[in-house]
Formats: sequence, structure tokens, C-alpha cells
Amino acid sequence: MPAEHLDAIARAVRHEAVALGPRALRGELALPGHATGLVVFVQGSGSGRSPTHRHTARCLQRAGLATLRVDLLSDAEAHDRTKAFDVELLAERLGEVIDWAGRRDDLAGLPLALLGVGTGASAAFLAAERRPRQVAAVVSRSGRPDLADGALAGVHAPALLLVGADDPVALSLNRAACTRLPGEARLELIRSPSTPAGAAGPPDRAARTAAAWLVSHLAPPRQLRVS
Repeated sequence: MPAEHLDAIARAVRHEAVALGPRALRGELALPGHATGLVVFVQGSGSGRSPTHRHTARCLQRAGLATLRVDLLSDAEAHDRTKAFDVELLAERLGEVIDWAGRRDDLAGLPLALLGVGTGASAAFLAAERRPRQVAAVVSRSGRPDLADGALAGVHAPALLLVGADDPVALSLNRAACTRLPGEARLELIRSPSTPAGAAGPPDRAARTAAAWLVSHLAPPRQLRVS
């Protein structure tokens, strides 16, 4: 895609810092014109500040998807490592975020997907199992779906699991998760080839893969012509 076209898309995206839910969780909403879906980033803390997340969000926005990056833990809670592994807590707060999005006029009509990283992927699967009418798709990137093992059998939303090809433990966990998901489940290996400095690496490849998959799963259904 020409650079000038990408620049035009970037200028058309409206950015907004938001406070979500009863705990006023910090987040950043980016809303392209004529967005076809909303992707909520799910991680215990740091979602709004991670360079990788910012890059992924820009990739999704260029594909016409709204993004909401939110920290599910406060700054004080983020120092307690046990909180990042409390997937029940993360899923509860994610539910508050989903409800918040559903109350906004500019977001309520958009199909919603969850993009979970690490333990955030487990929270995403828990939320998808508990809110099947609100969650249209789930992406797990370097995720720990095993921590939501009991909920996986109830997740009928399509799921994309992105795993580093050089991480055998994560690969085994995600392969096992794929067999437990009753709906569409795709496992995608993100390899780390030897590339020159500055060349597109695994984060870029993961972002592009996630964007293409999400666009195909969040696009509104085509109207059938009646002759």
C-alpha cells in the first residue's frame, strides 16, 4: 500500500484517552472512519504503553478496525505479579470494558474482537465463553490459553492463536488449546528468520496476520441479492 495512502488513513483515525468501567481503567481508543469492527487489547498491564501493541494497533487501524488498548490493572496492582496471573480478575475487568464499549453510540454497532497477550489471552477466552453474544472473535498472541482450560470448550467464537515457532512449550500449550476449542481455531506459527537490520520481523508479521484474519472475521455479512 502506498505510503501516502497509509498517511491519509493515519490522519483519519480519531484518538481518545478514556477511563473505563467503575474503576476508571486507563485506555486509548482509536476510531478510523467507517470502522468495520472493534479490537480490544487484553493484557494485565502495559497494553497502552507497549511499543509492540502500538504497532499492532496501527496495523489494525489501517485495515479499518477500531482499537481499544487498556490496562486491566492499576499502576499499583501491576507491581504485584500475582495479579497478572489472576485470570478471573482480568476477565471480570475485561467484562466491564466490553460493557463500556457497548454503551457508546460510536462503538455499540461494531462487532467486537479480543486480542489477548500472555495471561491476557486466558482472560479473553473466559470473556468469550461468558459473553458469546458480545465477543465475535479472539486472537491469542504468545498466549497462555491453558489458564482458561475449563472455559475453552464453551468458546464458540472463531479463534486465531499466534505462537513463536521457537517456543516449544508455548507451541505445545496452544496446540492443546486448539483441540479443546469447539469452533473455528487456527494455529499460526510466527517464525524468526534471519533478516537484515530494519527488515520486517516477527512482531510485524504477527500484526499483519492478525489484521488480515480479523478483517475477514469481523466484516459485516454481505447482503444477498434477491432477483
